[in-house]
Amino acid sequence: MAEIGKGGSAGKLAISVQKRLTRAQEKVMQKLGKADETRDAAFEEMVANFNKQMTEGSKLQKDLKAYLTAVKTMHDASRRLQDCLADMYEPDWFGKEEMDAMTEEMIEKEMDNNLEDTDTLWLDYHQNITDKSLTSLDSYLAQFPDIKARIAKRDRKMVDFDSARHHFSSLQKGKKKDEAKIAKQAALLEMAAPSWAQGLISAHQVAQTNLSFNQAEEELGRAQKIFEELNVELQDELPSLWDNRVGVYVNTFQGLAGHQEKFHGEMSKLSQNLNDIMTKLEEQRELKKGAPAATKTGEGPKSEGTNHSESATPTPKAPSWDSWSAVTNGSDGDLPPGFLYKVKAVHEYAATDGDELELKIGDDVLVLAFDNPDEQDDGWLLGVQEAHWVQNKDTSAKGVFPENFTQKV
Repeated sequence: MAEIGKGGSAGKLAISVQKRLTRAQEKVMQKLGKADETRDAAFEEMVANFNKQMTEGSKLQKDLKAYLTAVKTMHDASRRLQDCLADMYEPDWFGKEEMDAMTEEMIEKEMDNNLEDTDTLWLDYHQNITDKSLTSLDSYLAQFPDIKARIAKRDRKMVDFDSARHHFSSLQKGKKKDEAKIAKQAALLEMAAPSWAQGLISAHQVAQTNLSFNQAEEELGRAQKIFEELNVELQDELPSLWDNRVGVYVNTFQGLAGHQEKFHGEMSKLSQNLNDIMTKLEEQRELKKGAPAATKTGEGPKSEGTNHSESATPTPKAPSWDSWSAVTNGSDGDLPPGFLYKVKAVHEYAATDGDELELKIGDDVLVLAFDNPDEQDDGWLLGVQEAHWVQNKDTSAKGVFPENFTQKV
């Protein structure tokens, strides 16, 4: 059995080598102009478009992968930068013992959330481009190797067809000459042959000639059929593939543009959040720097007023609403009756209910006692804007607000 297998393999190898030699011989004859070549200008244009399309698609795939690599590199660089910022940020830079601990915790939490959202946004951006744009492009390019192989096969079968056509044509032209030669040689042989053998030799030679002619004709038919089947298939597929490139490019770049727009829009919001955090930290620093100066400024008028009262020895008098309104904002002057102390807003607060007080950074608020202490929630104060009190001398605009959004003056 092994010997039979070896014989079969050797036979296939011999046939393959013979085909290559025949094709090489045919191409040489065509280049020398001794044999005509089957040409199809329309098909050659299709192949040129196919090669151009494959080159452009491969370049786009390569550049898109390079873009994704750059996105990942940028993500890593952004993460390291954000981690560096998180490591550098220390609440005690601004005097933690003198600031509200809840405010520090809130800012730290806000920063942590911002870093987490940024990381997620980068990951989603990279994954979306990979899933939507690159995967689609990979599927589009996956069909090119098979079509390229079939174009090469079609070229080989075209050479086989030309070779079979030329061989058959040469047999056709030489058939008449061969028949004349065979008739002359057969006549000489029959004259020397016995009477019973006369005519057999001539018939045998004619049969040999017809056998070669028929074999060549069959080979031509097979080669033509194989070539035309491949040629028809490719003539149907190549124009369709050429037209599809526009849709692939549109989907690729539309998807990429959409993901970029979404990513940069969300990233812009996160960048604004980070900028707001830094602004709040700077405002806290400025408030801390200004607090001691305001305290010293408030001590001057109070001391001067005390000395004056001692020298004039007037009858002590309780502070009135009008006299209090002239006290400088941010000083330690006496507050009107009913107010406990004054605070300054260090964060904005948007009121979400009718009994809440809206705050802007820098607003001064006079704190009131709750009518019913049981109504006071932990971490909340009751007060009125100082500007409203100075102008209207009433507490009708009072409201509750979160204590950790303010700093005691």
